[in-house]
Amino acid sequence: MKQKEIFLFKIFCILFLTFLFFNFNFSYAGLFDNTPELVSVLNKALEDIEGWLLTLATPAAAVAVGVGVFMKKFSFGDEERIRISKKLIRGSLFSYGFILAINLILSAINSLIS
Repeated sequence: MKQKEIFLFKIFCILFLTFLFFNFNFSYAGLFDNTPELVSVLNKALEDIEGWLLTLATPAAAVAVGVGVFMKKFSFGDEERIRISKKLIRGSLFSYGFILAINLILSAINSLIS
């Protein structure tokens, strides 16, 4: 479990730093009048990826919670299945909340930068 948390934290840090890096307006000491083409393309690509991740996160969380509920309902008293289903439900809700929190934080940072 510890390795999974470290991996998720590393992914979050990489996405956060990438978002910050590509949202700044690079002017190169006045050499360009506006944002360079490459930065605009990469910024648009990252916004598209963020949109797709948010679009896919909701159905994925719903399916995971549904599987956990059905697993718990049809466990027929097997304690290990009940424990696994509880972990599945809790983990999927936590992950979905984490994704929504990241979106909220990135939106707040984007509004402060712009």
